[in-house]
Amino acid sequence: MKPLARAAGLALLLFAAATGAYVTGRVQAQRTLVTADEINTVEVAQAALPAVVRVDARLRKDVLQAGDDPVETGTGFFYKRDLIVTNYHVIQYQESVSVTLSNGRRVTARVEGVDPGIDIAILRVTGVTAPRTLSFGRSAGLLPGQKLITIGTPLRIPNFVATGVFSVAASARDVPRNDQLGGEIGQYLVTTTNIQGGNSGGPVLDSRGAVVGVADANAAPNNFVPGVIGIAIPGDLVRQSLEDLEQVGVPQRGTLGVTLADLDSLEPALRQLAGLSSSEGALVDEVPAGTAGARAGLRGSLRNSRGQLLAPLGDIIVAVDGQRVRGSFDVIRLVAAKRPGQTVNLRVWRNRKSVDVRVPLQKRTLQ
Repeated sequence: MKPLARAAGLALLLFAAATGAYVTGRVQAQRTLVTADEINTVEVAQAALPAVVRVDARLRKDVLQAGDDPVETGTGFFYKRDLIVTNYHVIQYQESVSVTLSNGRRVTARVEGVDPGIDIAILRVTGVTAPRTLSFGRSAGLLPGQKLITIGTPLRIPNFVATGVFSVAASARDVPRNDQLGGEIGQYLVTTTNIQGGNSGGPVLDSRGAVVGVADANAAPNNFVPGVIGIAIPGDLVRQSLEDLEQVGVPQRGTLGVTLADLDSLEPALRQLAGLSSSEGALVDEVPAGTAGARAGLRGSLRNSRGQLLAPLGDIIVAVDGQRVRGSFDVIRLVAAKRPGQTVNLRVWRNRKSVDVRVPLQKRTLQ
């Protein structure tokens, strides 16, 4: 029996070599697919592709200029049978939205919820059920060098699969953006996998096929060179936002509810009057009644009829939970890392003195 078994095995190998194919795991592939990593990529892509959609947002006429493309194209993916995740910036100025499934079927969609603070939106579709849904993994556990896979519609090329590695979790301060979105993202995932125009809102998958990020942008040295560094929103943050949007209708990250101004935007004379030798910090400008900041006693600033700041200035936040802040951006993202019911400790400069203020954070409500 043993010699026969060896002979049968040898014959199978010779047959595979002759036909240029082999069978391994769940994938039968041509001979060019020879490594375990390639097999894993193919298996993950094949499993995920039915869940990924192209998103087309027809833009409102009032936001278009001569020569503009009237359709913004991005990517999304089903995370529930009738709910799709995408980027908020893809549908921000939409007049109507449609999604195209991986098999080419096109259906209309409506915006179900939005979270500009982390650039995420939920779309709902009717008349079609998700061919497949994707589940979230843990983005906090990613290791530098770990393989990532993206699927999307870069340059409107459908079902585009790319691979790369997770490089680093970068502070949002090091990922500048000019669209006024994502102000509550503390860190981004930075990856070598391809993320180009049209990938926005698509899944970033690990080698198990779990969503660990949502493609958001790319980094380039200037506007004339295509970006080669992919930027994604951490999946842990997205999952939390989706739960909030479905249960409450608005995200439940921490907020002071006040408006802030960067100190470096103020006249040097005003800073000197306040006794400040540095331009680091965030000035509390307006403190609406009922907000967390108002209830904690934060003091706002005064302005004249022309909107100019008057002395004495309001509170100036210089640290959040012991971390020094450079400006309003740091304050917003550090407070947003907390949840309602938690308390944030602020160090403020008030009347030429350092004062500590504890701010219990409140639940956000629909306005």
